[in-house]
Parts: sequence; structure tokens; C-alpha cells
Amino acid sequence: MSGIGIGQRPTNRKTRLMKSLWIGVWLVYLGAPVSDLLHGGHSKGVQVLGWLGLVAFVAYYASLVFRTGRGETTRLVVASLALLAAQSTVLALSLGREWLVLFVYVSTSSGAALPLRMSRWAIAANAALMTGVALVVPGGHSYLAGLIVPALLGGAAMAGVRQLVRTTIELREARATVAQLAANEERLRLARDLHDLLGHSLSLITLKSELAGRMLPAHPEKAAQQVADIEQVSRQALVDVREAVSGYRRPRLAGELAGAQVALTAAGITAGLPEDPVTADVDEDAEATLAWALREAVTNVVRHSGARRCTVEVLSRQTLDGPVLELSVADDGPGAGSVGTPGNGLTGLAERLEKAGGSLETSRTKRGFRLVARVPTGTASAAADVGSAS
Repeated sequence: MSGIGIGQRPTNRKTRLMKSLWIGVWLVYLGAPVSDLLHGGHSKGVQVLGWLGLVAFVAYYASLVFRTGRGETTRLVVASLALLAAQSTVLALSLGREWLVLFVYVSTSSGAALPLRMSRWAIAANAALMTGVALVVPGGHSYLAGLIVPALLGGAAMAGVRQLVRTTIELREARATVAQLAANEERLRLARDLHDLLGHSLSLITLKSELAGRMLPAHPEKAAQQVADIEQVSRQALVDVREAVSGYRRPRLAGELAGAQVALTAAGITAGLPEDPVTADVDEDAEATLAWALREAVTNVVRHSGARRCTVEVLSRQTLDGPVLELSVADDGPGAGSVGTPGNGLTGLAERLEKAGGSLETSRTKRGFRLVARVPTGTASAAADVGSAS
């Protein structure tokens, strides 16, 4: 049915040909009017008028069904169907009961061309009109039983097929939309991951390069150690980027805390970190989300805060919405950025936390800047402090 395109306008030569053939097949049921014109004993003038009326009916019917589409004007379709019904009535009353079959085509075109809700009324109204004409035409009541069912079922079937085709089209469009959204989501994920990974790694490489430059004249051995650290950070950054591109990057809090210690120390910032945060009962996705938050927060402290001390806490709390794992990163620097205008990093972090069912809070304090990230843990454990500043 989708190849024929019921309820759609043909868009190319193949669909035009297929739809024309499909419409033409059903015209075989016009054999009764044709036989009446050839063998009904009508005069030449009546035959000519009958042929003209039949050709006009078929042309208008085929044009209506062939050209109907999702964007067709309903008012135009209703007017066209009214004209077809009028033609059927005039021909049946003028030429006899054999012409009652035209009403079946009116029902079929109603189901094919009208919206589902309107087609029901149009099919019923056409059946009622056919019944009235059949009772007036001599011998028409004997044809009525054989035509009323095809008129009703044919119209209903066409309405159902048209609705099915429309639903199929909408489903395809929805699938295309879902695929586009999935691609956009993957691009956003990759952008967030690369921002967090490279921002942290490049900041650390910059700091260690500056340290190596200052140590080189007087302490070449220490400078060499810093260069070795730069090489290690660079190699790890390459591994992280490959994992992020592949979708397998899942950082852990313990590893990020160790990285935070290195980055803060290299920047000359005193680090207060949890000694052993307990995360055994925490969902891996929730822990990974907080690990990303820690990486972004520490990167911002190193790059923008001008702080002398940074304190990190990891706490398990019981809230009204259930247990949550809370990460707090506070510094005493004057330049941690404006809370009202978050950068790309904080924006991406907020999106990441929201996707995990968590939340992000940022605020200025008397001494500097504080970031709090929370994610639900899904555990029933009581609230307990599982990490504190050392």
C-alpha cells in the first residue's frame, strides 16, 4: 500500500504509474453503466449524453483520488465530492438503476480523500442519498441490497487504509526525528566529555610546563621530573579521549581525587581532599557523574580562581527525595567566575547532572566560590559522612 501511496500525492513517475493502475483496476465495476449505454435501448441523443456524463464522472473521480494528499484543502475535497454525488444522482435518475453503482465510487473517494472524522459522515450521507435515489428509480430497490454494503465497506476500507498510510508516514518522520535527536545527544555527550577531559589535562600540562621552565636553570633534575609528568598526563589524555569517543569513558571518584591532588599541588593550591570516600554501594553512573563534576570544578579552580586553598568533600545524605551522594568543592579565591553567567563547562555539567537525576548549585561565599553537585544513590543507607577535608 505504501508503494501505491493512498492518501498521498504521487511524487515521481513510478508512483504516478502505480496509482493510475490501481485506480484503473476498480473502474471495471462500471461495466453495468457501460452495458446500459450499449444495450439499454436508449436513443442516440441519450447515449451521447450518457457517455459524456460517464466520462466526466470518471475523470473527476480519478482526478480527485489521484491528486488527493496530506495537504489537500478540505473545502475543495468536499465540493468535489458533492459534485460527484450530484452527477451520480442525475445519471441514476435519468438513465436507470444500473447507474446506482456510481454512488459506490463516491463512498470510496470520500474514504480516500477526506480526513477520517469527516469521511464517516460523508460515507453515511452518501449511502442515505443512494438509498433515496434507489427507492425512486424503477427497480432500484432490487439493486440496493447489492450496493449498500459495498458502498459502506468500500468507503470505510479506504478511510482505514488512508489512515494507516498517514500513520506510517508519521512513524517514519518520528523515527527520523528520534535518530536526529540521538545524534545530537551523542554530539553533546562527546562535546561535554572532550571539554572536561582536555580542559583538565591541558591545564595540568600548562602548569607543569611553567614549573619545569622555572626549575630548569637551578634544578634540572626536578625539571626533568616535571617533563616526565607532562608526558604521563599527555599519554593518559590520549587514552581518555579515545575512550570518550568510543563511549566507554566512565571515571571513578578515587581516580579523579588523585588527579585533583596533582593538579592543585602543581598550581600551588593547598588541597583538602577526602582520604577514603566510601562509594561501594553507589551506582556506577552516579559515581561517574560526580567524578566528572569534580574534574570540572577542580579545573575551574586551577584556571580561574586564584585561590590558595581548595576543599573537597564527598558526603552521603538522606533527603526527602531519598539518599543522595553530594560533592562539594570550595575555594578561597576571588576570581571563580560569575554565578549568573556559567561557562560551557558548568552548563555541560548541569546537563550531565540533570540527565542523571541530580542537581548542581554554585554560589559565592565570603571566602570565595562553592560548587555543590548531588546525584541520587538509590541506596537505603542512612545519612553518613563518608568523606571530609583533611
